[in-house]
Amino acid sequence: MEPLTWTGELGDILDPLLGIATLALAVTTVFAILASFVTPTPRITVNPDGTAAMAEGLPGLVGRAQQNALYALIGTLVAYIVGGIALGWQGAGIIGGMMRAFTPVWLSLVALFAASIWFKRSLGLYGKLFDSTIGMIGFGLVMFWVFTAIFGGVFDMIYTSDPLNQVSGMKNEPPGSPLTEDGGYPFYLLGGDTLARDVFARMVAGSTIVIVIAPFATLFAFMVGITLGLPAGYYGGKLDTVLSFLANLILAFPVILLFYLLVTPEIVQTGLPAYMAMVLFLAPLVFMGVLIWSRYRTQPNRAWLLLALVLTPMALVYLSVINADDTPIDFWPLDFFNIPGGILVVFVSVVFVNSPTVFRIVRGLTLDIKTRDYVAAAQTRGETPWYIMLWEILPNARGPLIVDFCLRIGYTTILLGTLGFFGLGLPPESPDWGSTINEGRKLLSIYPHPAIAPALALLSLVLGLNLLADGLREESLRD
Repeated sequence: MEPLTWTGELGDILDPLLGIATLALAVTTVFAILASFVTPTPRITVNPDGTAAMAEGLPGLVGRAQQNALYALIGTLVAYIVGGIALGWQGAGIIGGMMRAFTPVWLSLVALFAASIWFKRSLGLYGKLFDSTIGMIGFGLVMFWVFTAIFGGVFDMIYTSDPLNQVSGMKNEPPGSPLTEDGGYPFYLLGGDTLARDVFARMVAGSTIVIVIAPFATLFAFMVGITLGLPAGYYGGKLDTVLSFLANLILAFPVILLFYLLVTPEIVQTGLPAYMAMVLFLAPLVFMGVLIWSRYRTQPNRAWLLLALVLTPMALVYLSVINADDTPIDFWPLDFFNIPGGILVVFVSVVFVNSPTVFRIVRGLTLDIKTRDYVAAAQTRGETPWYIMLWEILPNARGPLIVDFCLRIGYTTILLGTLGFFGLGLPPESPDWGSTINEGRKLLSIYPHPAIAPALALLSLVLGLNLLADGLREESLRD
């Protein structure tokens, strides 16, 4: 069986179009930059109905040309996707094989975007995101990897082979190489790594690890930062001084060095990460408990019912998470799931490192917002401090916090990749992107494909998160 080319027969048509569209976008972008330095004299034109209008001039023409070039490039990429799904590797080569493997991801993206655009006027800030081109591109990149993690890791619908399976004769084989053994998918679409494993399958499996750890660890860090930052900014005084000192004490250490110290085997053996998990993972329980009670304290029966319905399952999950074998915390008999020790240590480390920064952001926002008139009105009504913090101040700080949440997931993704690159935290055979890049860089000058594929995946996810944050910031400022 012959090796696959990148685009197969489909490339005979689309490759020239892609080159033309890319060149046009590059040229128009250069002209747009040059035109931004020129301030032409406004030229007024008179419409047939007698109204006056300003002509768009050179910057406007260049801007429209750049926009059309971008649309042409996007249209060509969509054609690759559609053609790849239709033809598969038989007619569209490596690209076609990957596009067909990602079919459930593409269908989910189309359904999500169609529903979001249709109902965007009733979806608040999320709906306004679809008025921003940058935001839509970023959201699309992020959701691509989210759906990849779901369909690949949960439903096993994307893998072309087992990410850990080694096939004889496929060591460091280039992309599109046919398998030397019968059975399963006939090609390694992105080649084989130094242990003869499928690079494409490992890239997909790595997305599951990143999507599980990065957002949830960032969410827990926000829970800790919000729970401590709100009272520090609202009450001030000694409480603010003590909490700010502790946050600054943690931030005084270089982040990477602190991260490395927390995940080293010597520290893990002391049980310190397990004890840290006990404390840090209480934050969501405390947050939800105070949130519900501050809102429904005047309706005790309803408040106790909601507390029982919400906190009971959260407490069971909490006990299952912190309870781990071969650690000082191994007492809870109803352990519903077992998180691998390496993942739990990395998770705790991410929460601990990110919490002080979130604390400072929330504290600063609280110091500003607590001087607003609506906060004074709530105090006049006799509302409790926690009600004011959680139901008056926090909702009005959501814009900056949502933007920072997206950016922080990107930072966490980079941190996870860095840890994996240096072999810290996660198991050695883990297909996470950092570990895969580290394994591939050893022969980078000879066989670049094992390292390039996960590196591009990591780049695209972080880029998507940054663009999404820019889009959210842009729309939140308009709100």
